[in-house]
Amino acid sequence: MTIDKPISGDEGSPIEFRLDPGSGVPTYLQLVQQVEHALRLGFLQPGDRLPKVKEVVAGLAINPNTVLKAYRELERKGLAVGRPGQGTFVDGTLGTTPLREQQALRRALTAWMRSADQAGLDEDGMVALFTNALHDFRKTTGTTGGSEVIAS
Repeated sequence: MTIDKPISGDEGSPIEFRLDPGSGVPTYLQLVQQVEHALRLGFLQPGDRLPKVKEVVAGLAINPNTVLKAYRELERKGLAVGRPGQGTFVDGTLGTTPLREQQALRRALTAWMRSADQAGLDEDGMVALFTNALHDFRKTTGTTGGSEVIAS
């Protein structure tokens, strides 16, 4: 379940944070993962400002230390930098696939999801099947799925 109360860039941030309390993933890691996903998809670029801590706290009703922990983790990974009095900004990026290729892959994935739905799989079943196939793919190809951080 996703909380339908996104935090968006009322003051200039292009990202919206959402929480899934049923995911079992700690809140701070959900924020980190959302920034990483936005970087991979090209929604965030170096220089973009992340929502201010007080914006996230007010919008998601979470502890400020949780947001600070997420932002510190992004800094540790070389993806963000804090600027006193200004906020936290994207400072690196993760390797991205060009938009045209992403769109083609998304269309193929959507077609796969339609087939899976017609076969009777629900969302959890699709996630389980995809995760299992990804695991097998990594084993057979020897890839780890890691991404290189590129500093700006």
